[in-house]
Amino acid sequence: MILNCIAVDDEPLALGLVCSFIEQTPFLKLTGSYSSAVEALVGLQDKKVDLIFLDIQMPNLNGLELARVLDSRGPNKPRIIFTTAYNQFALEGYKVDALDYLLKPFNYEEFLHAANKALTYVELLQRSNTASLAVDEQRMEDEYLFLKIEYQLVRIALKDILYMEGLKDYVKIYLQNTEKPLLSLTSLKALEEKLPAKRFMRVHRSFIVSLDKINSITRNALQIGKINITVGDQYKEAFGQFLSKWL
Repeated sequence: MILNCIAVDDEPLALGLVCSFIEQTPFLKLTGSYSSAVEALVGLQDKKVDLIFLDIQMPNLNGLELARVLDSRGPNKPRIIFTTAYNQFALEGYKVDALDYLLKPFNYEEFLHAANKALTYVELLQRSNTASLAVDEQRMEDEYLFLKIEYQLVRIALKDILYMEGLKDYVKIYLQNTEKPLLSLTSLKALEEKLPAKRFMRVHRSFIVSLDKINSITRNALQIGKINITVGDQYKEAFGQFLSKWL
């Protein structure tokens, strides 16, 4: 992973030192350097920046004030490592969620330690976001189905589906609280592969049913609302296994 960085310091020598440290660190990429927080704020408008090495004592807008402005960007805000000659700002630095606080004069070893801390933080955050995205995608798959209905993709809540009936190249989707079924150009086989098996089952060559919408079951059929659906011979074993959980 490469972290895009900028350096902000009104002292030319200090700014040059931080830039040189960034450039010799393999996982850091210098994308800008600024001699004031105001310049940095303007520069950040068109840059993707992961990490800022930020001086505190600067005219007009100091480093702490810039950090508070950036904090309003929420979880996508750049992370900050403060670089300052004044240790009295340490507590304030942590109040604005800074990753580290380098007290001038610092050497490359101290700089690298802080940079590694930033790298570890960003990697953990990225893994967490990836895991959350996967959970959200799985939740979407478990709750909704997108089908082509009359030249458009329609989102259908799985909880609303009663049953589906196959008709050659089309499938009728019967929904609760809707009198007219939806008609989609697809096949029962394609739908069977998309639907969660724990909630839906194919019980006949022409029918897939929502298991939690079954009202009653007889020897060779089941009832959903006022509709009786025969369980086909080739599906009886699987349906019997489902029933065995309740017997």
